[in-house]
Amino acid sequence: MTMLIYNLVWSLGMPLLAPMAFLGLKSRLAERLGLSLPDPCIQEGSIWVHALSVGEVISAVPMIQSLRCSKPDRQIVLSVATKTGMKIARERLLSDVVRLFYMPLDLWWYGEALISRLKPSVFVLVETDIWPGILWQLRRKGIPCFLVNGRVSPKTYKNYARFPRAAKWVFRNFSKCLMQSQGDRERLLRTAGRASDVLVTGNIKFDRDWKLLDNSEKLYLLRLFGFDSDDPVWVAGSTHRGEDKIILEVFAELLKNFPRLRLVLAPRLVEEAGFIIKAAREMNIKAALRSHLPESGLDRRVVVIDTVGELERIYGLAQVSFVGGSLVPFGGHNLLEPASHGSVVIFGPYTHNFEEMTEMLLTAGAGVSVKDKTELHWVMMDLLADHERCIRIGKKARNLVTANKGALERVVGIISSCL
Repeated sequence: MTMLIYNLVWSLGMPLLAPMAFLGLKSRLAERLGLSLPDPCIQEGSIWVHALSVGEVISAVPMIQSLRCSKPDRQIVLSVATKTGMKIARERLLSDVVRLFYMPLDLWWYGEALISRLKPSVFVLVETDIWPGILWQLRRKGIPCFLVNGRVSPKTYKNYARFPRAAKWVFRNFSKCLMQSQGDRERLLRTAGRASDVLVTGNIKFDRDWKLLDNSEKLYLLRLFGFDSDDPVWVAGSTHRGEDKIILEVFAELLKNFPRLRLVLAPRLVEEAGFIIKAAREMNIKAALRSHLPESGLDRRVVVIDTVGELERIYGLAQVSFVGGSLVPFGGHNLLEPASHGSVVIFGPYTHNFEEMTEMLLTAGAGVSVKDKTELHWVMMDLLADHERCIRIGKKARNLVTANKGALERVVGIISSCL
């Protein structure tokens, strides 16, 4: 009955979505409406991986490559939901998967056709983007479904607790939920999971191939940005609206004491980059967009990143990093990217999406939490005045990342046991 109501809601919504798709049949929306399904797989028994967007795709890269090595006879297909996720998937995984496509919306008539085309022996969902309809159809056909790198933030837990019957209905479709931490497991068990099906395997983000910048790459980026090799660099990544202004205002104050300081600011949404450039110039701060480099006038103090997929490497320039989504109540973003480069990691009070990672960094003395703009300013003042302290904290951050590898092997082992 629940599935019937769910499908009915989607069916009633179709008349509102369909006209937009027919305005451009080659658009992502048309693909997501199932008007262009992927070509059928030649072999039976593919491994179907779904990753929502950039972060999930990047997390999936080592898992897909590991599955390809351990099961070379199995075809791997990958679905994504966003344009930016598709861009990263094409850059990093095109040779590892036989099909790469946008996941259609959870419409029951497309789900059946999609499964018959892909012929999967297993479905692997990376972190989030749960679609009950496709999960129900996979389970009905006896195809194991795995949630990998699962997390249940305190905010998500509250939502599940409000609607426990709905949460149980969704999660019963998973054969196994492989969670990042014990806290994630306990929150899921209290609302929706069965103890035998919810396991702690760790965070596969630790198992990425974290390569430090070599000198040539570092010099290339510094020259491209118009920075000198001895300029201290502050990288503020994945910032949200409201945080950009805070970062620029703190940066303007810091310049009074540290005139050689340079800032790289990467908004979570690249569409915000133009607004940030305008705000910087209104504050008389010389700034440029990454996509406009190289350009004349190298005396710039701020570079705003309006490209996708570069932030991970750019963190390697940072003496100090700030990870956004944390001074506003969003829940934070991946703290491991700057930590892996041995940068001091600063974040605000709202990191509930990465609760365990935050705690690990703080416990190891490898990260710094600030509560607001004023505290961010004073922490930055202290760190920039003590380069040796930055190096010590950065080493702790790098060591933390290295010491916590191993989740990938556990996850791949569990998935492989069903193939």
